Amino acid sequence: MSSLDAPLSPAPTPRTEPTARERGSRNTAFVATLALALLCLAWELWLAPVGRGTLAIKAVPLLLPLAGLWRYRMYTYRWLSLFIWLYVTEGLVRGTSETGIGQGLAWIEVALSVTIFIACAAQIRQRLAEARGAP
Repeated sequence: MSSLDAPLSPAPTPRTEPTARERGSRNTAFVATLALALLCLAWELWLAPVGRGTLAIKAVPLLLPLAGLWRYRMYTYRWLSLFIWLYVTEGLVRGTSETGIGQGLAWIEVALSVTIFIACAAQIRQRLAEARGAP
């Protein structure tokens, strides 16, 4: 094998179950994603709906990564850590432009979204460190 054939970064391990150390970040990412989906539904349908509640559709994309998070799919953690910034942006915009309960819900959306990002980043770092053989 030549130096050109060597991978640039180590591949994630093919395991399907988390280690005890990784279980915390996986559970945090899963619970926070589910909580954010439920928040989006409650916000747009009951708590502070805008229009006819059509913005509740923003909860649907949050349901897609739940299976991958539960099954411990590295690809899901990677794309969710990028995708979640759409929700951070929406929360920041609505948190600074709305008043009343909508403003509070927007800041909760930001907090949950940042929590998801941190949990996904921790999961990715832990898995790549293990693939490199680091403690």
